[in-house]
Amino acid sequence: MSDTTLPAVKLAAPRRMGHGTFWLASAAVALLVILALRGIGSEYAYFAATFVLQYVVLATAWNILGGYTGYVNFGAAAFFATGAYATVAFGKALGLGLLPCIGMAAIVGGALGFGTGVLTLRLRGAYFAIATLCLSVVLETIVVNWSYVGGSRGAYVMRPREVPWPFDTYSGFLCAVLVVLAAASVAIARTIEKSRLGLGLAALRDDEAAAEAAGVPTLRLKLVATSISGAMMAVAGAPLPYLGSYIEPASAFGLAYAVNAIAMPLIGGTSSWAGPLIGAVLLSSLQQAATVTISSAGNLMIVGVVLVVFVCAAPHGIIGLFRGRR
Repeated sequence: MSDTTLPAVKLAAPRRMGHGTFWLASAAVALLVILALRGIGSEYAYFAATFVLQYVVLATAWNILGGYTGYVNFGAAAFFATGAYATVAFGKALGLGLLPCIGMAAIVGGALGFGTGVLTLRLRGAYFAIATLCLSVVLETIVVNWSYVGGSRGAYVMRPREVPWPFDTYSGFLCAVLVVLAAASVAIARTIEKSRLGLGLAALRDDEAAAEAAGVPTLRLKLVATSISGAMMAVAGAPLPYLGSYIEPASAFGLAYAVNAIAMPLIGGTSSWAGPLIGAVLLSSLQQAATVTISSAGNLMIVGVVLVVFVCAAPHGIIGLFRGRR
């Protein structure tokens, strides 16, 4: 038998999709979803899709700070409601429509995130989580006593009579807006994850002290993550007043938003941009189905049961479960 050895074959590494390609793919998927929903043409389909997509944006936004950085934010409802009431306030003061109000909500949410980060990011663990929970209580108290946006009585927001072209109903337009926001939020999260910013956030999530000793600007990165996360969570809440034409503090600051924002990334997997997307689609679809077939009162129970099951069976979420089988 010959001692001649065969030359080693060098396998080509799989090519990673670039940022620009992913943004184009997200836009294409968003367009297909809009066309599919318009083909169905059902008001309930628009409502159900809007419900799911709103949570996709919220869960993806929460994961930028809670998943990538490891700082658990219990104040998601505060940022969500900030976006909703920014729409009410700017719409009333300046007569702005939905799309400009979404932009203003992003600015307000980003500023709130930055301010919250300056005050709380030196805290860690449970102390940071409690501080963000207090933020929600403080903001709700302010809104309840702010008569300009309706106070405790709530505020009515009338939908425009003219429906933007090429939509037949305003519900279809709202759903299309949420489709675009969801696609953009996923693309932003994926861009952050694959960038140097994402590497820095992962380093301080794994060991913040070691990352700081190695020269990583941990406080600066955390402030950036808090600002981006806050802006995106506010954007998720900005369309809320137009969905039911009425908003009041108890619903805007509802416990469901805070719980779902945490549970959805945990169920899908916090280490990847795809985790919050999978968790949001799965959990919000179950909640919507339960609302139609059983009762809306059981939504939080569904979240609790599913979360306990996944924590026991797949502590790293659905993404972690599939990665473990490779």
